[in-house]
Amino acid sequence: MVNQSSEIKTVASLVEVSKVYGEGISEVKALDKLNLKINQGDFLAVMGASGSGKSTAMNILGCLDRPSSGKYKLNGNSTEELDDDSLADIRNKELGFVFQQFHLLPQLTALENVMLPMIYAGFDINQRKQKGEEALIRVGLKDRLENKPNQLSGGQQQRVAIARAIINQPALLLADEPTGALDSRTTKDVLNLFEDLHSQGITIVLVTHENEVASRAKKIVHFRDGSIVNSSNKV
Repeated sequence: MVNQSSEIKTVASLVEVSKVYGEGISEVKALDKLNLKINQGDFLAVMGASGSGKSTAMNILGCLDRPSSGKYKLNGNSTEELDDDSLADIRNKELGFVFQQFHLLPQLTALENVMLPMIYAGFDINQRKQKGEEALIRVGLKDRLENKPNQLSGGQQQRVAIARAIINQPALLLADEPTGALDSRTTKDVLNLFEDLHSQGITIVLVTHENEVASRAKKIVHFRDGSIVNSSNKV
């Protein structure tokens, strides 16, 4: 359940973050002094046109890219000065990722795919199997543990990807267009799963261009030209 104490914990914060690609006449400012705070238990949707900066912001939140200036703190710890190995460790232990394409290894079963992050985190085989099975049960795939990706529907593959993303109990779950490759019925099923995970206390940031998808979140922010132009909270 979401922490009900009076003190709200900030999971991630971007403070005056800018990101510039190229230089001179080819310079592109993807983010322009962006400020964004994500609290524990938030379910935030990020919207914006192509080139608005939303994917760049997601990459920085996910420690996949570094800001050109400004500060990014995750669980109160600054990330700007960390080396690549330290950032990789954070990605594995504190962040979960769900993408439009499922990025499952075709030769591995659903359970083996889900267990992968735990291998890199140093868990033994018994712990990996137990936690992997629990995660797949949690996303409704109790009877699909030994199926390989080509034996699963698109929605089932995305559920495996979500189970893999939450296996290490991340502080922040980042979903980039997670329903973009799914039909409308499967999209609803996956969004219902995100709502269930949020109700269990998982903090979620979801990038989407679809109003129907964004409407499931508790807060929506709109990006334009590398900045947030408006935000709204659902009552």
